Amino acid sequence: MANIIDGKRLAQQLTDTITKETANYCKRYPRPCLTIVSSGADPASQIYIRTKLRALEAAGMQSRVIQLSEQVCEAEIAAHIARLNRDDDVDGILVQLPLPSPLESTRILDLLDPKKDVDGFTAENLGRLLTGAPRFIPCTPHGIMYALHAYHIPVRGAHAVVVGRSAIVGKPLAALLTAADATVTLCHSNTRNLAAITRQADILIAAVGCPALITGDMMKEGATVIDVGINRVADPAAPHGKRLVGDVDFEAAAARAAWITPVPGGVGPLTVAMVLRNTLYAAQLRHGCTPAKNTASEAAGC
Repeated sequence: MANIIDGKRLAQQLTDTITKETANYCKRYPRPCLTIVSSGADPASQIYIRTKLRALEAAGMQSRVIQLSEQVCEAEIAAHIARLNRDDDVDGILVQLPLPSPLESTRILDLLDPKKDVDGFTAENLGRLLTGAPRFIPCTPHGIMYALHAYHIPVRGAHAVVVGRSAIVGKPLAALLTAADATVTLCHSNTRNLAAITRQADILIAAVGCPALITGDMMKEGATVIDVGINRVADPAAPHGKRLVGDVDFEAAAARAAWITPVPGGVGPLTVAMVLRNTLYAAQLRHGCTPAKNTASEAAGC
């Protein structure tokens, strides 16, 4: 039976450290401030926003939310972002995804001032990550690397298979794993014979948003399995008739893997903790009191 990678415990430890760093920072400077731009009323997004707001407050940071309608147009959201870019009281800006159709997230995200882009999704910040000199490391990939490091799971020389090639998780995670000297295979919807590839993985990461896509027979014995998926499926026995599951068939995978992240309680809490870290870093950057320069290879140790 697999050992559990306890993301909730790791996130709390990291948050405690960030809270202390924030208190020291606030002896000289204003509390770091993150503004979240949200569009529509997607239930999952609203839960995630509330989680971030609670975490920011607990860490001694300020938070604001700009709530826009489902029918928001690109010009309106662009105007809000332009104002936030100019606002000296705002250290970080986070655009909550997904955006309502037909808004294109890439176009909207690239409107952010890269020095306030705490998600690390602008073209400039992603480019800096790929060239080995990141400013902000995307929060979910950073959380995954942090967990691998915390549990002493070998990355150097390992074959890491990432299923999902989004610019939010898959691509930046592939860059971080490569910088940590893993051999990386990035799979996607057009990958042929996916199971044959995933069975080769020492570290298998699923990030596609498809419930139980990765089954137990798609991994080798002793693999480390990281489940990024957050999916709501019908369950009459669960509160509100739905429960959370990942992209991995947890029970079957746990019977074969050496290490595995649960859903919930795995990657999600670490993502929120990294939002806090990047918000503090953005504030430090703006006031010229940043810690040592980040490199992609140092991401595992946060």
